[in-house]
Amino acid sequence: MFSASIGRLFWAIPIALCVSMQPIAPAFAQALRRDALQAEVASDPRPMALFVTGKGVASPFAVSAAGKDGVAATLALGPDTPVRVASNTKTFVAATVLRLWEQGRIDLDAAIGPLMSPRLDELMRSGGYDTARITVRHLLSHSAGINDHAQDERYLPLVLSQPARRWTREDQVRLAVTWGKPLDPPGTVFHYSDTGYILVGDIIERVTGQSLGKAVRTQLQLDRLKLRSTWWEILEEKPRRAPGRARQFIGDAEVTDIDASVDLHGGGGLVMSAKDLAILTSALFEGRLFERPGTLQEMLRQGPHKGADGYRLGVFVGRANARDYYWHSGYWGSVAYYVPDTGIAVAGVTNNQDAYRRLVNAVRKAAGVAAP
Repeated sequence: MFSASIGRLFWAIPIALCVSMQPIAPAFAQALRRDALQAEVASDPRPMALFVTGKGVASPFAVSAAGKDGVAATLALGPDTPVRVASNTKTFVAATVLRLWEQGRIDLDAAIGPLMSPRLDELMRSGGYDTARITVRHLLSHSAGINDHAQDERYLPLVLSQPARRWTREDQVRLAVTWGKPLDPPGTVFHYSDTGYILVGDIIERVTGQSLGKAVRTQLQLDRLKLRSTWWEILEEKPRRAPGRARQFIGDAEVTDIDASVDLHGGGGLVMSAKDLAILTSALFEGRLFERPGTLQEMLRQGPHKGADGYRLGVFVGRANARDYYWHSGYWGSVAYYVPDTGIAVAGVTNNQDAYRRLVNAVRKAAGVAAP
């Protein structure tokens, strides 16, 4: 949800280089990095939690600290504390489609019209969209030219004015076609769109015959990874041993109890902890969620459209310090990175959106891709 605007903010953030250039033992270097991260997180006025793992990390570790939320003291936000991760969900929705693709159950280049619910197809066509030309790949790469209801300036005030409303896919798609027109022909330009991923969620449900939460859990074998603090709100029960979900804020405004349907149907929906998000990110980019290596390659293959250099299928792409990295973020305050050269996966969460930039700084340092 709203992750494109977050991405633009992130790209403008100046970050100090934190990696020492002196040759030191890997274990000692990790200890130094952990101590520096702990000090940085502990000094922040907002609670944060980070988890560092991956095949290149000898000993996975967490850093976290309690803080003030601007309204009242909050309990410590630990590495196992679940939060709504919003658009970080998109990466795993896309991975689920790739799993179905490698099974021959979805054609990435098939038109979406016949794959969607007839009512959604009718809505999209009434808004001027040619669903015979838009493909599944276009939706996943945000190149379908679909106006995004979630980035419209009217959406957040509408949500805040009706916090208990139960939103349907149809409600949100109708907002997109009512508030705006198609942006560009399909397959030509990157335009981030939560609305497009709502359509992906519908397609997954129709192909699998399962709820989106169940389909993602089944296709990605989440239970095998023993994720303690991960579930899909509304669609799944909270795991019995999971800690309580963190209170979440935008500045002084608490948004904890806004109905989860505001960001549920594919653009968001997962609740995860920093630890679970890092573990799942590592499993994805280390090829442990797919049956064939070529599936991850397909997910990360650059498309021909304008803007494809920065986003693939469900994941942003960047480069710093001569290293490529993959990442995604979530509106309420979550971010995950993976650096293939070093095998480092880092995820971080905060309970307040106004700490997002500082959270990204800390995660980038932990991943070794802080800009000089």
